[in-house]
Amino acid sequence: MARGELIFISGGVRSGKSAYAETIVRTFGETRKVYIASGQAYDEEMKERIERHRDDRLQDNWYTIEQAHKMENAIEKLQPHDLVLWDCVTTWLANELYEGWETGNMCVDKAGCMEAKWTRLQETIDQMLTAVDLLTIVSNEVLDDFVRDERYQAWLGNIHIWLVEKADQAIEMENGLAFRRK
Repeated sequence: MARGELIFISGGVRSGKSAYAETIVRTFGETRKVYIASGQAYDEEMKERIERHRDDRLQDNWYTIEQAHKMENAIEKLQPHDLVLWDCVTTWLANELYEGWETGNMCVDKAGCMEAKWTRLQETIDQMLTAVDLLTIVSNEVLDDFVRDERYQAWLGNIHIWLVEKADQAIEMENGLAFRRK
C-alpha cells in the first residue's frame, strides 16, 4: 500500500511555520488542498483570528476541516491524494489534555485518558498517510520556554519525537528561515 509523505514543521511562535507549510502544500501538487485547523474560539480575539484565517484559506481554495478534538473524525472528510496541512499539534494537545477544565475534571488528571488519545492520534496519522499524498504537520516549539505545565511539555516532547521519527522531512523554523533537520 502506498504511503503519503509526512513533513513535520516546528518552531517558535510567529516564526513563519504556517506560511512555510502552506507553501509546501501549494507547490507539492495539483490535487485538493486540505487545511485541518485545531483552534477554538474562547475569546473575541481568537474568534476574529479564526475568521480571518477562514477567509484567507477560502480565497486560496483550501478545503478546511475544523477539528479541535478527536482528530480521527477528520479522516472521513479526506479524499485519496489530498494534500493536507494540520495546524497545529500544540493547540490540539491543549484541547485534549485540558478537556473538561470547565468542570474541573480534566483529561490530564484522569488515569489513562491522555494515553488513549495519544494512541488514537498515532493511529489517525497512520491512516491519513495511507490515504493522502502529503501530510504536513505544524507544531510550536515551546520546550525551550519557561516551564508552565510540565505535563503539557512532557506530552509535547513525546509527540514531537514520534513525529520526527515518522517524518520523511523535519523542518525547524526560526525567524522565517527553514532549517531542515531530517
